[in-house]
Amino acid sequence: MGPLLLARSAIDRSAALRGDDDWLAGAWAEERTRVVVVDDGQALVRRDGREARLVLLSPAEAPEGARHLLGVDDDGVAYFSVTAPLAGGETGRGGPVPRIVAPLGAAALPEGEPVLAGLRQVGALLGDLDAGLLVYAVALDAWHSTHRFCPRCGGPTEVRAGGHVRVCPADGSQHFPRVDPAVIMLVHDDADRCLLARGPQWPEGRMSVLAGFVEPGESLEHAVIREVVEEVGVNVTAPRYLGSQPWPFPRSLMLGFFARAVSTELSLDPEEIAEARWFSRAELLAAMENGEVRLPPAVSIARRLIETWYGTELNGDW
Repeated sequence: MGPLLLARSAIDRSAALRGDDDWLAGAWAEERTRVVVVDDGQALVRRDGREARLVLLSPAEAPEGARHLLGVDDDGVAYFSVTAPLAGGETGRGGPVPRIVAPLGAAALPEGEPVLAGLRQVGALLGDLDAGLLVYAVALDAWHSTHRFCPRCGGPTEVRAGGHVRVCPADGSQHFPRVDPAVIMLVHDDADRCLLARGPQWPEGRMSVLAGFVEPGESLEHAVIREVVEEVGVNVTAPRYLGSQPWPFPRSLMLGFFARAVSTELSLDPEEIAEARWFSRAELLAAMENGEVRLPPAVSIARRLIETWYGTELNGDW
């Protein structure tokens, strides 16, 4: 069923170049360099047949804003991200640009002019290069937006290493982008049913697999077992790893697992789970066809877990 859609990339992150200020300046001056502009987790995209493509600008076209190195491709083209408002056209001028707020297919994207969209909306439509660039740019932007001050002394920090380090000039401490590991797991029982649940903040019918953050000093496997029993009261064993992908909302790394239930009676934590149900494959398909259940979008690792258990791709999402 292909790669995890937000785990794709087609550039070298070029860590060795981040500290070379002369190289960074030269790369920014190069006409071939391309820039993705990020505005509140979204970027300009344009329809290209059945795909969406990022609108990548030259440095001369890019607006002013925080600049971060993303990497270099096999042809030697450097890629940067810039954080800046995009209220108008491709360079922030002109009329309003529509913002896309829900996942959609390529046919639903308007022809011609670009729109503002994020990973949840168009991540599944982007190619490997664009998907990797946008995930990276959004993740860096989210980290910088919440780490402007030193956690040790409270003083303002300065950006270094092409956007990959913040340094406190007062105490000399260095601070690096962080990710929050979270386990996400499809629980199945000996009758080969899967367990899906709905969070209290979700509308009726929106269901997914269980997930939760890894706690300090905890292994991934223990986190899987703990989260399932905490959320739905089911004991599981033998967590089996599927894969991982970034989920920069704002800085999660989702680590996907399957886990076998050794108990099936449900006892829900009402603060976390509003509804949970066991589904056979036939029951899940019927519930989707009659609109009773809507699955997570294709861009999510939750969807991949469900489809891997089901055995094929499923149509329809949130």
